[in-house]
Amino acid sequence: MPSILPPVIINDSTLRDGEQAPGVAFTAQEKLSIALALEAAGVDEIEAGIPAMGAEEIATLGAINEAVDHAEIIAWCRMTNGDVDAAMLTGVNRVHLSVPVSDRQIRTKFGTGRLDVLDRITSTVNYALDRGLKVSVGGEDSSRADLDFLSRVVVAAEAAGAHRFRFADTLGILDPFMTQDIFRRLCAETDIELEFHGHDDLGLATANTLAAVRGGATHASVCVLGLGERAGNAALEEVVTALGETQGRRTAVSLSRLDGLATMVAEAAGRPIPESKSIVGGSVFAHESGIHVSGILRDVGTYEALDPKRFGRERQIVLGKHSGRAAIRSMLHSVGLESDHQRISEILSAVRARAVSGKRAVSIAELMDMHALTLPTEKYA
Repeated sequence: MPSILPPVIINDSTLRDGEQAPGVAFTAQEKLSIALALEAAGVDEIEAGIPAMGAEEIATLGAINEAVDHAEIIAWCRMTNGDVDAAMLTGVNRVHLSVPVSDRQIRTKFGTGRLDVLDRITSTVNYALDRGLKVSVGGEDSSRADLDFLSRVVVAAEAAGAHRFRFADTLGILDPFMTQDIFRRLCAETDIELEFHGHDDLGLATANTLAAVRGGATHASVCVLGLGERAGNAALEEVVTALGETQGRRTAVSLSRLDGLATMVAEAAGRPIPESKSIVGGSVFAHESGIHVSGILRDVGTYEALDPKRFGRERQIVLGKHSGRAAIRSMLHSVGLESDHQRISEILSAVRARAVSGKRAVSIAELMDMHALTLPTEKYA
């Protein structure tokens, strides 16, 4: 029998990278509520903030760490002893230490070279380990790093005692083919856990995350709704669903919790969820086209790959410009009304005209009014 692959570990960075989205700023209470909702949804790890931001962030991280029972809380730090000291004040026992690994970022940020990065990894990882912290290392701008040097970075992180390396496609420039090839190479060169952190500048963050897992990544870094810098990050709801659908890979995340989680984050971020947003958008389980609705009414599998019930959602038949007679008949029947072929044709014309003039779907109440207008007028002697 084929071996069963272990679950993919989900590391959610909504409270760190998600909050770095332009104009997004969570209150301490919002961060705590989101952390608890992430845990309730089954997220394994929560990257909850940046201690170096100061006392308020340290206090918030501490409150989250005390309130959460099962999910592991991680403090994001730069590769410096000072950031590690700040993390110690939060009470967390895990830190993620990030360091630039592309020549351009090393030169711009440090004014040094590659050997300096390797020295910083060895020194700072050991500094954190000596203080009882569990350490993961992140390679900022990994996708623009020289691959031979990146391999040396991963080896240095492992030798220093880090338990994981995060490959960050910081500028979102990879495609899935490149991503899979890179992870296959890294997996062949190290036994350390490997995580992918993808940005969505080319609209490929979710696809690249799936490719990284296919290439051997054990962990996926995500944000609810793909919230994050610039174009955002790989979306939690997309990644966990697609891993199961396309690769048969399990995660601990409950699909039925995704809708409520997305709503909470959207409200806290002040960013409405687009109607067509994958998995959690208001219209993703709605059907209007006459051909589609006719098929759905006979066999839901004709035009629906995902069962809305798995996500705590319901299928919707929407009346609009592209509706057909089957949708009109079904919607009338749902409210106890019937009509003959001629009257349904009249109602359909009225529905299409209303949808065009109003630039929206037609409601059940409006449909009932249209039905009433087609009833024959009684004649009295």
